[in-house]
Amino acid sequence: MILGIIPARYESTRFPGKPLIDIMGKSMIQRVYEQSLMASKLHKVLIATDDERIVKHAATFGAEVVLTHKSHPSGTDRCAEALEKAGSNYDYIINIQGDEPFINPEQINELAAVCDGQTELATQMIQVDSHPVLFDKGEVKIVLNHKGEALFFSRMVIPFIKGIPENEWHLHHPYFRHVGMYAYRKDILQAITKLKPSLLEKAESLEQLRWLENGYKIKLVQTQFDSHCIDTPEDIEKVLKLMKLK
Repeated sequence: MILGIIPARYESTRFPGKPLIDIMGKSMIQRVYEQSLMASKLHKVLIATDDERIVKHAATFGAEVVLTHKSHPSGTDRCAEALEKAGSNYDYIINIQGDEPFINPEQINELAAVCDGQTELATQMIQVDSHPVLFDKGEVKIVLNHKGEALFFSRMVIPFIKGIPENEWHLHHPYFRHVGMYAYRKDILQAITKLKPSLLEKAESLEQLRWLENGYKIKLVQTQFDSHCIDTPEDIEKVLKLMKLK
């Protein structure tokens, strides 16, 4: 069984109260929740939050919600506490980003499809098709092995291609960038939240490097669905235009 968890933190440096913002008549957290409910491979969806305001709001649209500690450093840690409170009947947990109000349910199903009992951890990637995106340090790039498992994640471009102009690298090698939704096998989620931050994680500010440094395997699932996150108030209009809703 697969449990979908939507971490929803109220405080945000760039956008306080972000889960409760109105987007075309519904809050962002309600839109994420309703989209997640349409993912056929999830057996249950709940919201994991640190704030009573979100708890009360979630009740208005019938969502199941778990109140978690405010001190969690990441969505992964919040998911682990929510799992403890939700019960142990689940084999996998999918961490659904709480700031993607128009996430496609099929994207969630794609990730759920590799939750086969053998997969420890999984996340998604999309192929890079342009030089500006490839060299954008805000986009996390991935190097894979022949099994489709992550070797490394970096904000820098890897691998380096010798003898080819940088603006043509994406034409000579299949580069992929990270799309940040995670699936965790239950026992692995419980284990990775006990790990101390690692050197690579601190260098790149990417928690998944902690897992790799400690020997865990991360399966990559290619998707055609891009992320449309809302990190700032200005992003609302951008996302609506991208989704052709404005």
